[in-house]
Amino acid sequence: MTQISRRGAIGLAASASAAVLPRVAIGQSDTRPTITVAVQKVSITNALDLLREQSNVGTRLSAFFTERLIGLNYQGALEQKPSLATEWRRIDDKTVELKLRPGVKFHNGDEMTAEDVAFTFGPEHMFGATRPTVQGQTLALSSVFQTINKSKELPPEVPPVARRLFPALDRVEIVDKYTVRFVNATPDVTLEGRLSATGGEIISRRGYNEAASWLEYSRKPVGTGPYKVRELRPDSMLILDAHDEYWGGRPPIKTLRLVEVPEVSSRINGLLSGEFQFACDMPPDQISTIERNAGFEVLGGTIPNHRIMAFDKNNMLRDPRLRLAMAHAIDRKAIVESLWAGRTVVPAGLQWPFFDTMFIQGWTVPEFDLARARELIKASGYKGDPIEYRLQNNYYTNQTATGQVLAEMWQQAGLNVQIQMKENWSQVFEKTPGRAVRDWSNSATFNDPVSSIVSQHGPNGEQQQRGEWTNAEVNQLSTVMETSTDRALRKKTFARLLEICEREDPAYTVLHQNATFTAKRKDIKWKAAPTFAMDFRAGNWG
Repeated sequence: MTQISRRGAIGLAASASAAVLPRVAIGQSDTRPTITVAVQKVSITNALDLLREQSNVGTRLSAFFTERLIGLNYQGALEQKPSLATEWRRIDDKTVELKLRPGVKFHNGDEMTAEDVAFTFGPEHMFGATRPTVQGQTLALSSVFQTINKSKELPPEVPPVARRLFPALDRVEIVDKYTVRFVNATPDVTLEGRLSATGGEIISRRGYNEAASWLEYSRKPVGTGPYKVRELRPDSMLILDAHDEYWGGRPPIKTLRLVEVPEVSSRINGLLSGEFQFACDMPPDQISTIERNAGFEVLGGTIPNHRIMAFDKNNMLRDPRLRLAMAHAIDRKAIVESLWAGRTVVPAGLQWPFFDTMFIQGWTVPEFDLARARELIKASGYKGDPIEYRLQNNYYTNQTATGQVLAEMWQQAGLNVQIQMKENWSQVFEKTPGRAVRDWSNSATFNDPVSSIVSQHGPNGEQQQRGEWTNAEVNQLSTVMETSTDRALRKKTFARLLEICEREDPAYTVLHQNATFTAKRKDIKWKAAPTFAMDFRAGNWG
């Protein structure tokens, strides 16, 4: 019997599609359209492997060419649904068994089987030669994982990401051609959610092994999605073609082109002139401008992703009172009303309502209180030294304008914050004595706090991996969140994590819930998903 969690969320969203054209039989001429989507960025890492492209951009790409065992309802509320697995059930607290969908074809024509699933979650593709650990104990991987491809060394950042997403995975057992069992080293009530999240996409074993290098494969991955990668031109364009053997129905678009257009004005002008059929990442203040033209509309709204400010506690912000002062100096309501036209909200910290019974009622972000901020600054002994704020030029919607507003708010509290413009994430993360605060966003990739606060700020999370912040109690509590099956204990633990990370020893401060808006031609019948991911399957077209 299928056991499906009530809700499952993945971080991120947008939208895309094209003109309404008649469907044709395969034997007839192919009259399906070519669609061009203008995006702010095609790929952050110049690769398409979603274990490396762990970003809002990666989430957008994920629905095009690859899929997970457990899917998300992009046309609903991101609840979990059958995808490459038709059903799943709990064997015990450590084990989930999944039945694979027969007849699913990879882009190279091979049928997906249990061998591909086991390979996807093995060291060649995920963990490398370094096996994951739980509480310092190296996990013993099953014989399925024993062969390591020495000729295709993984980038150093991939195994840590795999450990973050699947911290206690022991093995994948092949029961038969269409049945697999995921076995954890510890109990994990969130395993189904992890399998539905970005990073759990299934790849072709043969497709991976036939690539000459990891980079070659990562730029032309072989998945099962509705579109197959023809070409990735880094910092320029991604071209995909219809995968006509797609199990979910013949894709409605012949060729899909994602074109990198960093400037908002250029994306809008290209849309209105007919160069693009879709334009992503529209700031709210441009929506009315676009919709003045009766032939266009803007779709979208809030998504399970929060814009945050991340702190580095090693240098200028060593004193937690200084970080808390920065949080109290922010007028979040003013940012939402002025820069987002009231189209998003200030959330209750790093949590979302779909956490359901795990949601901490009554929790709030630090209130806007300049007097309190000044008290904390004085108590910290701060002498007015420059605090470096690393800012990119609108990687996030409204990023530059928000950064300028924040710097002014901090100045009013008495903090000498200096904006340092950076071209890319490598420069943002560079370890220097001045590193202090940066922009970030955090997603809930499924319906449990493990997917957000533990995944991003716990011992395997990106912030600790980057050396910005750590906290011994948080690391202990993260293990409780990942291994306990006691819901009451887990909720109490989550509440304590919020207290530490947002009040006592701030790792970050939440600004607002993120929202994404996509402009398109009105005659194109297409629906935006409540995430960054874009759905161009037959069921969302025409």
